[in-house]
Amino acid sequence: METPNIYLFKALDAYPYELEKAAEALNYALSYDSENVKALCLLGKLYSEQLNDYNTAKTYYERALASRLDIPEVYPEYIRVLLLNDDYDEVQKLIDFALTVKGIDTAGIYLAQGHLFESKNEFDSAVEAFKEAKQYAMNNDFTDYVSAELKRVRKKLKVEKKNAKKAVETIEIPKEKEATNTNWFRNRLNSLL
Repeated sequence: METPNIYLFKALDAYPYELEKAAEALNYALSYDSENVKALCLLGKLYSEQLNDYNTAKTYYERALASRLDIPEVYPEYIRVLLLNDDYDEVQKLIDFALTVKGIDTAGIYLAQGHLFESKNEFDSAVEAFKEAKQYAMNNDFTDYVSAELKRVRKKLKVEKKNAKKAVETIEIPKEKEATNTNWFRNRLNSLL
């Protein structure tokens, strides 16, 4: 077994409970092979999940993809980091490309597409993406999770429509008041004449 892989296994074993050991093992793995996709991804995950340093995490994911575009495991994690960093245009481009990668978890990518739409308050599109994710689902746990996501987004959609209806009613109310005020003024003028 190659030395970089031994350090990668040590890092995988230590993450997320022994962060110092994981980081040290990842540094050793990358010192032997600076383009080790798994090590770069795990380092990106460490920076995003443990340190909330999304820009550094993005750098490691970009390096991983620059090394190899055909590793499907990179895409869902990188998409999640981009979403957390509000890089919506980049997320959409990555989703579009990820759907062309052989062996990609299509259901997971459509789930990410739904989360992107939800983040942008495009709830109708989010519902459609979540439905698509359910179509590609390969296990009941995932389907149940997506159903819960759909339920949550539909509630948001319902609230949005209710708020839009209230906003329209609020706009119309001043016109009615204006008409009432104008009628009162006319009546007052007529009584004075």
